[in-house]
Amino acid sequence: MKLACAIFLTAILTACAAQPAPQPRAEAPAKKSAAAAKAPESPGAFDYYVLAMSWSPEHCSTKGKNDRMQCAGERLYDFVLHGLWPQYEKGYPADCSTDPIDRNTVDAMLDIMPAPGLVRYEWRKHGTCSGMDPKTYYARARQAFTSVKVPRQYQQPKVQVISTPDEVRSRFAKENPTFAKDSVAAVCSGRFLQEVRICFTKDLKSRACSADVLRNQCRVPEVILRPVR
Repeated sequence: MKLACAIFLTAILTACAAQPAPQPRAEAPAKKSAAAAKAPESPGAFDYYVLAMSWSPEHCSTKGKNDRMQCAGERLYDFVLHGLWPQYEKGYPADCSTDPIDRNTVDAMLDIMPAPGLVRYEWRKHGTCSGMDPKTYYARARQAFTSVKVPRQYQQPKVQVISTPDEVRSRFAKENPTFAKDSVAAVCSGRFLQEVRICFTKDLKSRACSADVLRNQCRVPEVILRPVR
């Protein structure tokens, strides 16, 4: 009996030893983060510029805005420089480097861009993709901004102005005869004008905006420009 049990136990151990060891379960490859999947941007490699001119009274009417220089100072602003954005024909580059901007360059822009935080933010997000240093980039932004003649109706209005999106665009085109067709886009916040965007070539000649810029235009029958304050 003992011999039979020993033979049986030996057979079981031999059979177990013959089975292959279980293999560890293969893990699914980790998904790449959006940042890792995004191709690195190449500063200077873009197609054209979008000049964004904010309607300051609308910005200052937004709850929570505390840009004291722009909204609570003695000077009354109408259009101010939001930014000069390198643009692709579809989409745009952003955050191309972490190069810093010096305080002197920031301070030099405050007459047309009266919010130090905005100057720094625009450099970080858009300016770093221009292929220029901060001083050169903001000189280019100033050149674009000051080249635009603002229609008389939108210069320091003391009462609200009611217009239409088409009228805003056509008035800018009339005051700036070199503007190409579809080079101006009016952007709204609800019924209120938020900003005007104008498209330029890399050497600051007027050109038509691409479809993704024009897609963001106002879709309301009337647009209101708040008075300066």
